[in-house]
Amino acid sequence: MLGISIQAVVVGWQVYDITKSEFALGLVGLAEAIPFIITSLFGGHLADIYNRKKIVSASNMLYLFCAVLLAIVSYYGAFIFQVYGVWPIYLILFIAGISRGFLAPAQGALIPQIVKKEQLVDAGTVGSMTFYTASIAGGAFGGLLCAAIGPMFSYWIVVGLSLIGLAKILQIGKIENPPPQIAQEKIFTKLFAGINFVFKNEILLAALALDMFAVLFGGAVAILPAFADKILHVGAFQYGLLRTAPSLGIVIVTLYLAYHPPRLKAGKILMYCVAGFGVATILFSLSKNIYLCFFFLMLSGVFDGVSVVIRSTIVPLFSPDYMRGRIEAVNKIFIGSSNEIGMMESGAAARWMGLVPSILFGGCMTLAVVSVTWWKAKKLRTLDL
Repeated sequence: MLGISIQAVVVGWQVYDITKSEFALGLVGLAEAIPFIITSLFGGHLADIYNRKKIVSASNMLYLFCAVLLAIVSYYGAFIFQVYGVWPIYLILFIAGISRGFLAPAQGALIPQIVKKEQLVDAGTVGSMTFYTASIAGGAFGGLLCAAIGPMFSYWIVVGLSLIGLAKILQIGKIENPPPQIAQEKIFTKLFAGINFVFKNEILLAALALDMFAVLFGGAVAILPAFADKILHVGAFQYGLLRTAPSLGIVIVTLYLAYHPPRLKAGKILMYCVAGFGVATILFSLSKNIYLCFFFLMLSGVFDGVSVVIRSTIVPLFSPDYMRGRIEAVNKIFIGSSNEIGMMESGAAARWMGLVPSILFGGCMTLAVVSVTWWKAKKLRTLDL
């Protein structure tokens, strides 16, 4: 995760440095989102019939290969970017998206095979804390590396970190294959079984849709390189620090949740926190001071951290084991849609509406999404864990 976080920061800054276009930043998200969404259902089906640890390992190897390609392309950047623009970067991100389409459902479905059911809330908290601690470090190091040694050497550091991560994955003990399914179904029935299950479960559907649409419109981080340059007038290192702010907020709140897990009134807490995420986004859009911007981004991370922990508990809790891979695939499609397609939405909105109005619009739309969910999803609103 540390390597992936550094890579995300470096790619964002590199693409903006070459193009000076917010819309080009949006295409970074779309380049990964399209293959990710297309392959996720197949990845979920595969995670329900094959060894999940092996799928995670193979997917990580492909992601590592993409980091190598980014380093090579950056080495020959003077020629490649002059002739082809940033399209080679988009192509590599497309391959990385395929890798994530198989990695995400297998990794999510692997967790319940490692921990007991009664430990899922704690596992979600610790997992989120670990994930976002790496995001904080990755954001800071990514900006620092961009400023100090440039993209090409930064990508080679990502390669080294990815190798360490792969080695640790391979150290996980023996994992049995998922239990075989009794019913013999057609392949497309199996592929879409996860979607059908989610759409028939009001709590799952409401929780995933709430996250997807809220982050889809409220993704201010997507156009942060342009905001740092045009509004705050700061460089790569400061941009990297701003990028760490949401993750810092998530780590702070997950440290608290590790000792006070959100069990009672979890549904209401989830909705309040997504609304808080929208308000923090609005306040960020109106700020011109880097310290205030950092604070509001961190505050958005605090609210997002609570919703991440609750959602990461709801999904395995309401998923039968033989379908965990396919349901995780649907979960990751919702998340992928909100993050990567949200980048595209943010880039397009910034181009058409202007940088600040687009972020302000996104925060308001997040509040609208919460209002509709509160009105429509009674089972989620009254959910206890």
